[in-house]
Amino acid sequence: MTTFLLLPLVLALAPQGKLLTLEQASGRGEPRISFSGSLPRWRWASDGVHLTTRRDGKTKWVDPITFEEMDPPETEEADEEDDPLAKLIHSLGDIELEDASPDRSRLAFVQENDLFVVDVASGERRAITADGSENVFNGKLDWVYQEEVYGRGDFKAFWWSPDSKHIAFLRLDESDVHTFTVVDHIEKGHFRVKPEITKYPKPGDPNPTVKLGVAVAETGAITWVDLSKYAEDEPLVVRVGWTPGGQVLYMVQDRIQTWLELNVAEPATGKPRTILRETSNSWTYRARPPRWLDDGTFLWMSDRTGYRHVYHYRLDGELIGACTAGEWQVSSITHVDEEKKLLWFTGTKDGAVNSNTYRVGFDGKGLKRLTQGDGRHSVSFNEARTMFIDRYSSLAQPPRVRLCDAEGKVLRSLDAPDMTDFEAYATSRWELHEIEARDGFPLDVALLKPVPFDPSKSYPVWLPTYSGPNSPTARNSWNSSTWYQFLAQNGIIVFQVNVRTASGKGLFATEQGYKRFGIPELRDLEDAVAWLTAHPWADASRVGISGHSYGGFMTAFALTHSDDFALGIAGSGVYDWAMYDTIYTERYMSTPQLNPEGYKETSVIEAAGNLKGRLVLTHGTMDDNVHMQNCLQLVYALQKAGKSFDLMLYPQSRHGIRNREQRWHRRQLEWDAIREELLEPAGP
Repeated sequence: MTTFLLLPLVLALAPQGKLLTLEQASGRGEPRISFSGSLPRWRWASDGVHLTTRRDGKTKWVDPITFEEMDPPETEEADEEDDPLAKLIHSLGDIELEDASPDRSRLAFVQENDLFVVDVASGERRAITADGSENVFNGKLDWVYQEEVYGRGDFKAFWWSPDSKHIAFLRLDESDVHTFTVVDHIEKGHFRVKPEITKYPKPGDPNPTVKLGVAVAETGAITWVDLSKYAEDEPLVVRVGWTPGGQVLYMVQDRIQTWLELNVAEPATGKPRTILRETSNSWTYRARPPRWLDDGTFLWMSDRTGYRHVYHYRLDGELIGACTAGEWQVSSITHVDEEKKLLWFTGTKDGAVNSNTYRVGFDGKGLKRLTQGDGRHSVSFNEARTMFIDRYSSLAQPPRVRLCDAEGKVLRSLDAPDMTDFEAYATSRWELHEIEARDGFPLDVALLKPVPFDPSKSYPVWLPTYSGPNSPTARNSWNSSTWYQFLAQNGIIVFQVNVRTASGKGLFATEQGYKRFGIPELRDLEDAVAWLTAHPWADASRVGISGHSYGGFMTAFALTHSDDFALGIAGSGVYDWAMYDTIYTERYMSTPQLNPEGYKETSVIEAAGNLKGRLVLTHGTMDDNVHMQNCLQLVYALQKAGKSFDLMLYPQSRHGIRNREQRWHRRQLEWDAIREELLEPAGP
């Protein structure tokens, strides 16, 4: 394996400074310590011309040319008491997901799982649906659709047409979906447990059935979109919207998400027309909405080549051409100039660990990078698009803000970060490397060496990971973790690895884990550890790993499928993928009926008898995402196999530990395990 050093090496002995306490490293105690490098907030003012920031507790407008400061103009604040829409919402009582029509003449909302519309002027209330129940959701998503399709916490499932005359909505029927119960054992006031029952489909079990309706806002009349062509596919309706011309636009996938179709339907008839179909050799991601252009064409992002790129289409599905191409990815389209036929986008052309802004023609010509310097950039343009604010950082460079012209030339540095805390403490600097896995695949890794660092010594290694699909751990942006600096101060190498499936390098890399979660990820982790411990200052016998959720799975999988790890702290992991939800799991693993061997070979529970090293399990007893069932079934398997392990449960905690004292308890538990297993015993 080879290595390429992307950042300058730190000095062997870091400058001296204060040492962090465990409390400070965990965000406790006074004074609070921050290594984030605080910066004033800069943005474009409401006029789209001036900059605005806050100084001495006051908002100031700044001329971007002369940098002369001025007070912002006085604005009249809206009086909620005079806003008829606000008054209407207040008068309706117990409603949810309320959303005004684009012309603000009507308000739609959900109540007791039915969809309603109210005319703002008259107050007339109209029921769009009347069959809402415990199992039927109209205009509202169930647990699995919001968690795995539309976004955690987003339960809204209705969409106004641009002309405010129609509402498209989903109807979900959970009658056949199995329930799962989590229990609150700590409810105050009595000693009876409080059960919480949720419809939660697990792989291979029934999903909610879905219908797509279009209601006339004025009358409440519903037309159902014809989904009959998908009757055998157990379809998922994964996105709904409208075309500028007033057609319902919706995306449908088969149950295991091997393909996606983009469709439109007429509101009056529900008759569908398929515009295009996306497929792959593994899964197809839920696509982003089309970017509509005034001439009726649209821009579309697709992973069809194994890399996400932008394509230009006509509404009839005819491909005009590719706007971007290459062995890198487009992250998002940020702006379009139709007259000049140019688009601006963020992407990874200059490294998957970086993020930059680029400009290119619709025809793919004239590609130009606008942001300068390694790292991750976030930009915002003024209204005329003659200048932009660039917020950026790297592992070597704390956050900065600068003003650039439209071509990326730096006009002015706006502020330097306040790094007082970071400079006052004994800190180490991250190094970023690219190494090769056993098959030559390039892996991005980052490491934080102990401070002070003595290359003649041998140090233990701590590897925090997530490693879930397309979720990089190592990024070239400022890492402000006081916890990692605390570990470095205590003689521990912190090591982060972007396994190929979590590299951000494209679907071609991520899909190498298709139907076999954990297997390619663990090989890459082992190869990265081998590269690191080939250095005499990294001790191969003292390597620890930790993670939460998918990272909890990877931690437990590593300790039951590898000899490389002396310690693993696994939080809230999925220890057999047959126990997680349908939509996420089946996207990557198919169903247990279609992929029985894949589910078996990726199960930590099946491999419990192969446990090596010390395994510490933690889980929230009310986790409604990754159920505690996962933890208890692994505990049972470990007990039957005669294996020793540690277990810590957190009552009333769900998928994350929110209680401050419980988080502190979890941190102390982690530090105690690290000291006991990875640090050399203290002398007499």
